[in-house]
Amino acid sequence: MKAAVMEAFGAPLKIDTHWPDPECGPRDAVIELEACGICRSDYTIWNGGMEWVGVVPTLPCVMGHEYCGTVVEVGREVHGFQRGDRVVAPFCQGCGTCEFCRSGHQNVCASLQLPSMHFSGGYAGLTKVANADVNLVPLPESIPSEAAAGLGCRFMTAYHGIVDQAAVRPGEWVAVFACGGVGLAAVNIASALGAHVIAVSRSDEKLALARKLGASHTVTAGPDAPAEVVEITGGGAHVSVDALGAAETALPALFSLRTRGRHLRLGVSNKKDQGQISIPVDLIAFRELSLIGSFGMQAARYPEMLRMVESGKLAPREMVGDTVRLEQAGDVLASMTGYETVAMSVITTF
Repeated sequence: MKAAVMEAFGAPLKIDTHWPDPECGPRDAVIELEACGICRSDYTIWNGGMEWVGVVPTLPCVMGHEYCGTVVEVGREVHGFQRGDRVVAPFCQGCGTCEFCRSGHQNVCASLQLPSMHFSGGYAGLTKVANADVNLVPLPESIPSEAAAGLGCRFMTAYHGIVDQAAVRPGEWVAVFACGGVGLAAVNIASALGAHVIAVSRSDEKLALARKLGASHTVTAGPDAPAEVVEITGGGAHVSVDALGAAETALPALFSLRTRGRHLRLGVSNKKDQGQISIPVDLIAFRELSLIGSFGMQAARYPEMLRMVESGKLAPREMVGDTVRLEQAGDVLASMTGYETVAMSVITTF
């Protein structure tokens, strides 16, 4: 098959027209790609990975973990899907049998499998989904492929965090720090739930898009941002969201909370922080703040999210900027260095 291959960290991707097709195990499915988003997590992996948590692929590899497509092959033990089914899948693919999968938390499976880490991802004509009956999700025909691509990572990550982990309620104030893909999805989802959303970013373009996706207020990122959030909300946000994961967003998000507020961490750290950020522990104790982690989303939670997309309450299509050819994927990754990209680029021509 044709694939965009990473042969060295930070180097241009190479187009290989003879990359091996994915092997379909007895519980797996192979899908032909309709679309694949180019995610900031791909950029992090391309830039050297997250060695502090062991997320460093073996090179050469094919990245891409937010995709949709059509099933072209299923393993002999797969019963819920067949050739021709249109599907989407989470990037965090569970085994279905460990203690976490059995309790419904496949997204934190003890034997988690990830595209690009354990098998070739979506920067290719074909990819596979491990344990298909556990991890595949039927994709309604009403949702266009370029919009569905983001449902495999940025949108479902925000949905799980906002709905399941932070349990945002109507009328609450939610401050979202960093308006990249995950942050903009968080704005859209929290707003759809009836929350009052404040978007915080250094980019006027991203703040404008955040307003389009439901933010009632916007704040320019900087040293005064927490105080502005506190003033707007009359005491601080009920929920703050760090959608980037750096110290520059985590700390202002914490300081923007009201007493007994909840801090939701959706982003993962960068090479500078390497998973270690100093936080105001006394503030957390005195104000009884809650710190909430969130990682991906299990396939079983997709139907509710998809119903909200079909009804128009959620608008993943608004987050799509350019549609590109597979050959352009490397250029898009390189353009992410300065955090200047607005909306997401989606590969639609393989």
